[in-house]
Amino acid sequence: MPQIKVTTFDSPLAGLDVDVLLLPVFENADSASPWEALDEALGGRVGEALGSRPFSGKARSCLAVPLPAGGELGEVLLVGLGKVEELTPTSYREAIASGTSAAVRRNGERIAIAGRDDAAAGAEHAAAATEAVLLSQYRFDRYKKPSKDATQLAELLLPEGAGVGDAIERAQRICRGVAWARDLINLSPSDKRPPALADLVADVAAKVGLRCEIIDEARARKLDMGALLAVAQGSTTGPRLVVLEHAPEAYATQAPVVLVGKGVTFDTGGISIKPSAGMDEMKADMSGAAAVVATMRAIAEIDLPRRVVALVPMAENMPDGDAYRPGDLVTAMNGKVIEVLNTDAEGRMILADALAYGVSEFSPECIVDLATLTGACVVALGEDVAGVMTNNDALSAELVAAGTRVGEPLWPLPMFAEYDKLIESKVGDIKNTGGRWGGAITAAKFLENFVGDTPWAHMDIAGPAYRTKAKPLAPRGGAGFAVRLLVDWLHERDAG
Repeated sequence: MPQIKVTTFDSPLAGLDVDVLLLPVFENADSASPWEALDEALGGRVGEALGSRPFSGKARSCLAVPLPAGGELGEVLLVGLGKVEELTPTSYREAIASGTSAAVRRNGERIAIAGRDDAAAGAEHAAAATEAVLLSQYRFDRYKKPSKDATQLAELLLPEGAGVGDAIERAQRICRGVAWARDLINLSPSDKRPPALADLVADVAAKVGLRCEIIDEARARKLDMGALLAVAQGSTTGPRLVVLEHAPEAYATQAPVVLVGKGVTFDTGGISIKPSAGMDEMKADMSGAAAVVATMRAIAEIDLPRRVVALVPMAENMPDGDAYRPGDLVTAMNGKVIEVLNTDAEGRMILADALAYGVSEFSPECIVDLATLTGACVVALGEDVAGVMTNNDALSAELVAAGTRVGEPLWPLPMFAEYDKLIESKVGDIKNTGGRWGGAITAAKFLENFVGDTPWAHMDIAGPAYRTKAKPLAPRGGAGFAVRLLVDWLHERDAG
């Protein structure tokens, strides 16, 4: 994440020493009334622009207002919020993100955002604006440095107000988590093979105060994690299961929420090899793992008053001579015998042992797993919406509500008993694929075999986890999807 300083101001807008001042404008606004003092100081330039230019205030549209030379303000940029009755926290973030990107393109290194009471006020405004700016300005430059001539935002100024400082600090900490998730997803797969990725996570865990344990291949064998080991056996590097725990002293004995994230660091499909086109994007098949570890980092930094455990199974799925095969029968940690029909259905295999371990080891209050699990979910819901499947409708509703609040949408898919028949095996307990139809649901039905009676939800994030095209809050590449969702959900669950 770029090092952007976020501060507050309580001086008149006209006296701000910034390159660009963003003014949020509703659609079809016909006056500069929210900024009368500014408009007067600028000789009516804002009102003139609103009344005479082809700018309607449509959501995410922008218009630069010419200013007289010699003033403190470098430039004013009108930013459309859309219709007032249609404004949501998500549309507000996206508008501010679009305006910020436009300001940076106009060489804005130091920008301010004016608040308006009818859009978002005080701490809520500050948090939303901070998220919009920091997330929209994320750049991944580990392997290719940005041009020396490219403008980079250095400072953001927001209106001062009650609770604003705390809201800014909290938003910054959460955004650091999102940026870290994006970094991990965008890493070259050769730099995040399971042992290396586990060490990266352990290093950050130590810095933020999370307990970390790394279960290696030898320990996984002692734990009878046959499904995790099967997927990993085609790779020259062994698997890992990373265990993270956030447990403030007052909550150390509390039944934890357990988060599980799929960490296939590269997925060739194994013996059931994928087509070569687009296989480079399979470096993102650990997006669930990235989201989970980044969530743990964020809740440690904001000191969430709750015990949370994360389990991150990591493996490479490679087509080596030792790779597991279609037709293999594999015994998972909980004793379930899995008939392997497709080695490219590997994510559910490594999740199976992690789920079973979480249930047996931690007796959780509830368990939520995240995975880029099926193309079928993308077919059903598209690239912007994740699916959620559950054995507990109340838990699903909580997650959907959190997704709505932060702008990371989830949609429930059914878990009818009829789907169980599609994964019944004649030679084992279950098959690792139910075939073409209802693929996202049968994958979830497979996972359900490893959670017992524990309240559980599965989030298939295959669509929104990796952006093939940029959006206002996320450039192309790893999106860090669900970090903000999970932090919000955990906060609200604690508050409730």
